[in-house]
Amino acid sequence: MNIQHKPVKTVITKSKLPASDYAVNPYVGCPHKCVYCYACFMKRFTGHEEPWGEFIDIKAFPPIKNPSQYDGKTLFFGSVTDCYNPYEAEYQKTREILEQFMGTEAEITLATKSNLIVRDLEILKQIKHLTVAFSINTVDENFRRDMDQAAGVKERIKAMKLLHENGIHTVTFLSPIFPGITSVEKIVEATRDYCNAYWLENLNLRGSYRPIIMDYINRKYPQLMPLYEAIYEQGDKGYWIALSEQLDAYAQAENLNMVNYFYHELIRKK
Repeated sequence: MNIQHKPVKTVITKSKLPASDYAVNPYVGCPHKCVYCYACFMKRFTGHEEPWGEFIDIKAFPPIKNPSQYDGKTLFFGSVTDCYNPYEAEYQKTREILEQFMGTEAEITLATKSNLIVRDLEILKQIKHLTVAFSINTVDENFRRDMDQAAGVKERIKAMKLLHENGIHTVTFLSPIFPGITSVEKIVEATRDYCNAYWLENLNLRGSYRPIIMDYINRKYPQLMPLYEAIYEQGDKGYWIALSEQLDAYAQAENLNMVNYFYHELIRKK
């Protein structure tokens, strides 16, 4: 692993995400090595020649000037890295930032695949407007191990349970949903007692990892190749439209707070 320390003027930047005003990424790179990670595009700007997942830059940043200036604003922690990747255990950059937001009115969302977050429970409890989203797209550990090197599914759910029991607003972020592989119902069954909402996001294969995923499906799930070819080579959105309608009905029947981000406005019926 190539570890570098990089000074930056600020760790808070304007966000291009539709649901947040600012992005907070204490690191560049992520050793979780998610096969489908869209953030690998960051290599175009960092100058790293190593494969994605083989380097991490530890950002060195000054204290946040007047954290209350972000009161009422939305900040998303972890848009291009996992703020609780294993190196957070040593460098504590995420903890450093969160401590500065204790007692403010900033609206913070933190996305992670790590159970390391429980280390900061007492800090998290002092952030008034906090949502912690645990990314889970399977309950099958074999598939999970093929896709990432983050905490196991049971460890993520255990961490979610602890945070939820301590009054923290928790979300299960089903992302990305793999057609024919991800079972939303099984994930709901495993998590519904420990979370307040579900966010759904489809698998997007526009990045450089597209051939890697397609080769994986061909090797491990050959019966799904016609479906993947239809979706990702022929542009057929029928699968997502049908699944969207199915999950809308499921959420209503089960009284679930479920937010669907499938292709956003591109396929959602008006």
